[in-house]
Amino acid sequence: MAEATAQAPGAEAFPGAAGVSATRRWLLLALLIAAGILNYVDRQVIAVLKPLIEGDMGWTDADYGRLASLFQLSAAVAYVGTGWIVDRLGVKWATPAGVFAWSLAAMSHGWAMTIGQFSMARIALGATESMGTPASVKTIGALFSARMRSLAFGISNGSANVGAIVTPLVLPMLALAVGWRGSFILVGALGLIWTALWLVATRGVSFTRAVAAKVSVRSTASGLKTLLSDRRTWGVAGAKALSDQVWWLLLFWAPDFFHRVFHLSVKQLGGPLALVYTLAAIGSLTAGWIASRLLARGLSINAVRKGMMLVCALLVTPVPLALYLHNEWAAAGLLGLTLAAHQGFSVSVFSTIADIIPKSRVGTVTSFGALCGNLAGMGIVLLAGEILTAGLGYGPLLIIAAGSYLAALGWLQLWLPRLTLAEEPADQTATA
Repeated sequence: MAEATAQAPGAEAFPGAAGVSATRRWLLLALLIAAGILNYVDRQVIAVLKPLIEGDMGWTDADYGRLASLFQLSAAVAYVGTGWIVDRLGVKWATPAGVFAWSLAAMSHGWAMTIGQFSMARIALGATESMGTPASVKTIGALFSARMRSLAFGISNGSANVGAIVTPLVLPMLALAVGWRGSFILVGALGLIWTALWLVATRGVSFTRAVAAKVSVRSTASGLKTLLSDRRTWGVAGAKALSDQVWWLLLFWAPDFFHRVFHLSVKQLGGPLALVYTLAAIGSLTAGWIASRLLARGLSINAVRKGMMLVCALLVTPVPLALYLHNEWAAAGLLGLTLAAHQGFSVSVFSTIADIIPKSRVGTVTSFGALCGNLAGMGIVLLAGEILTAGLGYGPLLIIAAGSYLAALGWLQLWLPRLTLAEEPADQTATA
């Protein structure tokens, strides 16, 4: 049975955190957002500085595509275990462990001298950054009620885009001052500072978590069987795979798109990319706010989650038109609309996980979905490198993107015709 924990004066009752005041709750969310920003900055450095690194290292588009796919592959493989790690470490320790590890991996890029060493650094970064998503979903699920989760996920997803906005604006100047190698090292060092701040902020906070059973071959096999036999797992996994591939495609290749199609230099990339990710942030915040308002009015989670996904899927369909625009700002607006819709779709998927999956398995299911999303992302960024090297341009890739979200919603509907809140066993929580 769950242990009784006295609530601090002025504290509110939250689903997975005991004695947490409203002020502390929003402070922890702010730190979680900061971790998401660092996550995006660390992974996007290579994309923004691609022309500089490419000239120094002598890469081709295919080489870059393989490096990007290695990041995705390592993250996907790591997701097999990171969800389990997050569920065992719990909310308090999972995020700082992930941030500390991926910050060291990010810094290691600065010392890579060959493409083989760079490949190892990308593998390390992908594997360690895989801690971020399940830890974030689990933390928000612990701090916020079902009605408030959409807003919290919207704020978290939208604010994390600050990293994608700031990176193309600041990195060219930073690289000019300290070089591309120094940029990797300085950006990674910020994560070490964040880790210390989180440990200070969570002092005295008690999070509830599932009681950890003794790990054995039988219990592990049983848990895996439960995971893979649950229709909810496959519904989420397919939706993540089909939708996430578009995000990864644009994250790694949007700078090259503007460089190749509109002949922008590294310094000129900042404005259009900032617009793209600003719109993405707005999409995330708007989707989270709308979903929370609709749920507050009494609509079912099935209607709200799937309705939001349908609207977002339709907003992505015009993206191939970006190739026919003659102005980089117009193209940035269209790509920004695409990523705004992606973020709205993503908010709905993450909220669905927290809604329909028992808390003891939220981290594991999130990781499995992210694994599938990263495998799809690995495939699309690798395919992009080969298509561009073959001289076929971005047309085939944007056509794939246009239909991905409708396919994702169709898959989710096939596996989960109706979404319902998860039932929590009364005797499977304890304070941690």
